[in-house]
Amino acid sequence: MTTLFISDLHLDASRPAITDLFGAFMQRETRDADALYLLGDLFEAWVGDDDPSDTGAYVGARIREVADAGVPVFFIRGNRDFLLGETFARRAGMRILPDPAVIMLYGKPTLVLHGDLLCTGDTAYQAFRAQTRNPAWQAQFLAQPLAARLAFAAQARAASQAHQGGMKQDDKATFETLTDVAPATVAATFAQFGIDTMIHGHTHRPAIHDLVVNDRSCQRIVLGDWYEQGSVLRVEPDRMALDSL
Repeated sequence: MTTLFISDLHLDASRPAITDLFGAFMQRETRDADALYLLGDLFEAWVGDDDPSDTGAYVGARIREVADAGVPVFFIRGNRDFLLGETFARRAGMRILPDPAVIMLYGKPTLVLHGDLLCTGDTAYQAFRAQTRNPAWQAQFLAQPLAARLAFAAQARAASQAHQGGMKQDDKATFETLTDVAPATVAATFAQFGIDTMIHGHTHRPAIHDLVVNDRSCQRIVLGDWYEQGSVLRVEPDRMALDSL
């Protein structure tokens, strides 16, 4: 009995080896799982379910194979693939969950989320997130031609990389703080949902954190990214392991 969690794969045509690693993982490890959770940033960018990219088609087919084998697959949108919609989800055979969502994990209520909502120190990003999650903004964006949406995504990625690169060079300490979770927000989220286990990605800082919130022992599990290698959290009824692939 094992439930699998992965996030931050950032799959893209420019990194075919990681896409192949994802395919091998789906074939080798998921078929006997109780469930598979994809906690956001499955893709480097997603500009709409009408994008006919080979990577998107390949990934959707691999997920569909797992779902057809009887393994439930759940997805939470990330900051790179927040426009992934029900059309792709139906094609892939997976279910989109709200962000955040409380699941029952072997009888234990557990909060799962992408993780960007916890990074409240980055106020500029949180403002951008609020804008791009607005249904009116999304409808207007998706109404544009595919080429225009792809160009926008490329420009946004380039601007983000330049901004982060400048921060790393000029003030690494500030960069590390802004791109990680805010401890007060983590504590407030545990209290809000009344749970003591949280699983998320986004920060690319894989670890299992033990902490105390309101005199209650809590655990925050952070998934790793797939830039250089794979990362998976395997949860069983009596144990868990955060491993590299």
